[in-house]
Amino acid sequence: MADLVNKVIVVTGAGQGIGRALCQHLSALGAKVIALSKSADKLEELKNSCSAIKTISIDLTNWQSARETLSQLPQIDGLVNNAGVAIIKPFDELTEQDFDETFDINIKAVFNVTQTLLPKLNKGSSIVMVSSLAASRSFAGHTIYSASKAAVDSLTRSLALELGAKQIRVNSVNPTVVLTKMGRDNWSDPDKSGPLLAHIPLHRFCEVQEVVDGITYLLSGKSSFVNGHHLNLEGGYSVS
Repeated sequence: MADLVNKVIVVTGAGQGIGRALCQHLSALGAKVIALSKSADKLEELKNSCSAIKTISIDLTNWQSARETLSQLPQIDGLVNNAGVAIIKPFDELTEQDFDETFDINIKAVFNVTQTLLPKLNKGSSIVMVSSLAASRSFAGHTIYSASKAAVDSLTRSLALELGAKQIRVNSVNPTVVLTKMGRDNWSDPDKSGPLLAHIPLHRFCEVQEVVDGITYLLSGKSSFVNGHHLNLEGGYSVS
């Protein structure tokens, strides 16, 4: 998309999966990408694949340290809060550590990153949250994950309202299972995937590029009047 050329876009969780693919795609479109991840080795691999991408190793669970690092960034035109963790267990097996890790990464870090970078967002900027269909639908073993993503969706709506006056749009993408390497490994068993696929009219899971395309649309001027929206990427699950 031509309107992303030279736009400065920050992507969290850029070391692998959706984040990595998104950084490569945005860079190919001519955007100036700043890729954030805790995994320095993954960032080095990303940099080797696309030298134009600026990479920064950062621990988003460290509130103050993250703020200090983020405060050094230049003015930006887009922010993608992609970093997240999924701890999937039966409710009675979940621990306090599971709870804290999930909420520290999935919502507290999102809040901190967005608040810290807000003064650096140019007029007309776009913020995209990577949420999940689990924010609005229940799946076995997803109790803490679903609750954290519901919080992300709530934050999305609140920020869309508050930041609209600054001409900053805030939206989310909400996929079902995404076929990253982890997604393929976790859902390769037909006994596990079959019941979920039976509720998806397209009878397949989401490809990484389809999430990347959705995020790219929300970052671009093509979605200039889309604000406070949750873009479900689930092949029709919600209508089945």
